[in-house]
Amino acid sequence: MDLQTRTVKLSELSKYVKHHFRTKRPVMVWGPPGIGKSETFQQITDSYVAEGKKAKLIDARLSLWDPTDLKGYPYYNKETNRMSFSSPDELPTEAEAAEYDVIVLFLDELNGAAPATQAAAYQLILNRAIGKYRLPDNVVIAAAGNRETDKGVTYRMPKPLANRFLHYEVRVDYQDWFDWAVVNNQHPDVLGYVTTFKDDLYNFDASSAERSFATPRSWAFVSDTIRDVEGFTEEEVTDMVAAGIGEGIALKFKAHRQVAAQLPNPTDILDGKVKELKTDNISAKYSLTTALCYELKDSFDNKKDEMKRFDNFLEFVQNNFEAEMVVMACTIALGKYGIRPKFNQLKNWKGFIATYGTLIEMA
Repeated sequence: MDLQTRTVKLSELSKYVKHHFRTKRPVMVWGPPGIGKSETFQQITDSYVAEGKKAKLIDARLSLWDPTDLKGYPYYNKETNRMSFSSPDELPTEAEAAEYDVIVLFLDELNGAAPATQAAAYQLILNRAIGKYRLPDNVVIAAAGNRETDKGVTYRMPKPLANRFLHYEVRVDYQDWFDWAVVNNQHPDVLGYVTTFKDDLYNFDASSAERSFATPRSWAFVSDTIRDVEGFTEEEVTDMVAAGIGEGIALKFKAHRQVAAQLPNPTDILDGKVKELKTDNISAKYSLTTALCYELKDSFDNKKDEMKRFDNFLEFVQNNFEAEMVVMACTIALGKYGIRPKFNQLKNWKGFIATYGTLIEMA
């Protein structure tokens, strides 16, 4: 593989970054817009909290900073008769840092900062100090930016600054996105469509004149947009969807939603009122699979007929879905959501395990 273009998934990046943080090595993350670079560092910070540590993320958009924002504003010190610099509020003091186990100093849009600001960052990044200010020992440094080929507002990173970082270029990965989307309750129609048309998860082309394009970020916008569209016509909804992901994919997504709208209510399926699915549309089935898992999770969270509903869930997916979707549904319910029914009380569990047990373990 050409090392100049070697890329990693965001899930891999998180593992690598935490390893480098242990040795306090600064990390620079490169990648196209809208794929979740910035959000990854919030997730890394949250993972420290999940481990029982007190952690904090300082998100500094360096493209908005001047050199004095890093070194501090100069002022005349009448006691020493010399020029002094006030430390910026964004950088933690020793007293502030003492309240945490880990502080992640994230310099976002680093190569979007003016050259003078990038130059001011040299000393802070390599020596963990700038002027008289020193970073506390529990502060780790990371940065991110778009590539020059992405046609964003960027400056070429000076080689001396580049040499102060460990560099990773990230790529879009469907499974990473799917895992995030399930946990973050993205709209079932979005999950169903993208699972069927995986290439439409990301269609950014820096040479295109299209202002709107599909990215994990813009699909999240679409998910929020269609969650409550009462009072809007289907054409109006498509206008709003196209504003996020472009007209071409928006029209395909419209067709998907029209089929998905004819699906039975997940509540009726889990309550045993609906036993049969009268469509063979794959993307619609994926949408229904996700919706069933969302509804099932809510049943277990609220202790609402959860055992009966899980039994009906098993019966319905086995009778109406292809093996791949059955495995996907149970992987979401049991794996992503951690649902744990009392298996010995389920009449459909024994037959389900006999048919799909090996596949579930492999998944």
